[in-house]
Amino acid sequence: MSAPLYNRDILALAVETARYLPRPEARRHASLRAPLCGSRILLDLDTDTAGRVEAVGMHVEACALGQAAATLMARHAPGRSVADLRAARDQIARWFAGQEAGEGELPDWPDFSLLAPARDYPARHGAILLPFDAVLAALDPAGARA
Repeated sequence: MSAPLYNRDILALAVETARYLPRPEARRHASLRAPLCGSRILLDLDTDTAGRVEAVGMHVEACALGQAAATLMARHAPGRSVADLRAARDQIARWFAGQEAGEGELPDWPDFSLLAPARDYPARHGAILLPFDAVLAALDPAGARA
């Protein structure tokens, strides 16, 4: 392990979840829980006419890594399509499983390198994937609320 699991950057990202307040008026919602660690996210979002994420709100009950991942998802999801977000989620899951495209290659998500120390802690993977799973659930047509 080359970097501490909980460091200043992770803690700063965790605190930043407060910038993405819940948006009960949003048209799409998801509520998910990570079975292994019990992390929970309530996600609210709106999309533009093309189905790309426009705005994100959330309430996160998770460890600092889960909160940090939620911040990174919320910060960089606007403007992205469901296909973009699914690809990012799948790439992160493959990276956790040791199936990255190239030697040591990180998932292609902005600032994901800050979460890299968590790779050695499988019990934390669910908390990190949870915000990506939640945004995909909210974007699922069955998850939309008119």
